Amino acid sequence: MNLGVLFSGGKDSAFACRQALEKEEVGCLITVLSGNPESYLFHTPNISLTGLQAEAAGLPLVSVESEGVEEAEVADLSRAIARAVREHGIEGVVTGAIHSVYQATRIQRVCHELGLWCFNPLWLRDQEEYLEDVVSSGFGFLISGVSAAPFDEAWLGRKVDRETAGELKAMARRYRMNPAGEGGEYETFVFDAPFFRKRIEVLRASKDYHGDHGIFRIEEARLVPK
Repeated sequence: MNLGVLFSGGKDSAFACRQALEKEEVGCLITVLSGNPESYLFHTPNISLTGLQAEAAGLPLVSVESEGVEEAEVADLSRAIARAVREHGIEGVVTGAIHSVYQATRIQRVCHELGLWCFNPLWLRDQEEYLEDVVSSGFGFLISGVSAAPFDEAWLGRKVDRETAGELKAMARRYRMNPAGEGGEYETFVFDAPFFRKRIEVLRASKDYHGDHGIFRIEEARLVPK
């Protein structure tokens, strides 16, 4: 089956993409560029770099803009998926949704209206196990945003390896947060993946941190050989 992957550039959509590539054909990645940093439906940190990630993966990218207005975002998502159908003939959509009923139900509704299959390969996975799986599967990713205590500015831009994953799991138990960030505690940016032909090197970035919220803003990056 020819699938389109809803792609934000974070670990969840990238991991879901790898699973889709292992079992089916991926015709394209689909990104919605929200103009609202507090988007209700879409990931926003470093979303403009999904084009570079798509190039690294050797996959076409369908990208549309959204003002990020609640519920109107669903129409923007529908517009993006419909374009992927026209341009790449996709028959189904893959998401990286894990626990967000808000996100999953809206995507499923759009797919139903367009007559497409909807696949959520990560749905309800154990979060500690899932985090370990991502790290051990050869994904390279960093913390691109934080939005809750106990994350401070030092976490911004930090690469997630086995040691960091262990810290996240310990923090999750202590503070009753989600170890994989599914509750919005932190966001990620994937700079390497098993299906990337090249990896992404960050050349210049800045941190914007206030209170418990912060963004690691990648200002310049390039593709380099793996």
